[in-house]
Amino acid sequence: MIARLLNTIAITASVVVAGLVFFMVVARYALEWSIVGIDELALISAMWLYMVGGIIASRRAEHLVVDFLPQQLTSPFLLRLHQRVVALIMVATTMFFIYLAWRMMSFAIKRPQTTPGLGLPELIPLSSLALASIGCFAYAMRDLITGRACHNPKEEGDK
Repeated sequence: MIARLLNTIAITASVVVAGLVFFMVVARYALEWSIVGIDELALISAMWLYMVGGIIASRRAEHLVVDFLPQQLTSPFLLRLHQRVVALIMVATTMFFIYLAWRMMSFAIKRPQTTPGLGLPELIPLSSLALASIGCFAYAMRDLITGRACHNPKEEGDK
């Protein structure tokens, strides 16, 4: 259910970003219109797309990895140890990401700010950062517990 929700948000945000950017180009260059706030909506949609995309990549373990070391390890024990270390680093990194997102959200709550064109609360794009930090942390914990922190090229050959 969570995966479907994330996929729906990503697809919706992709369509909105592409549609708004296309509209901005046509409006500015073909019609010579400049509509206030369209770029803000495109930017907010892009932030949601990127953050939800990060969560989806973490869920699928399809994020960018450097797999030189796992390819060189011949011992299954060392390979599992390497994956746990990678997962531990990701847990620590995402905990820092949560802390930073929390700081930004608390600042935005104490000193509310809005976008200049449409007056949208800054909490809207910041909430995508909070969601991404929590989602990526959850998947990093999953990887730490299961020991499958990253792509293992040797597992594909075993199947």
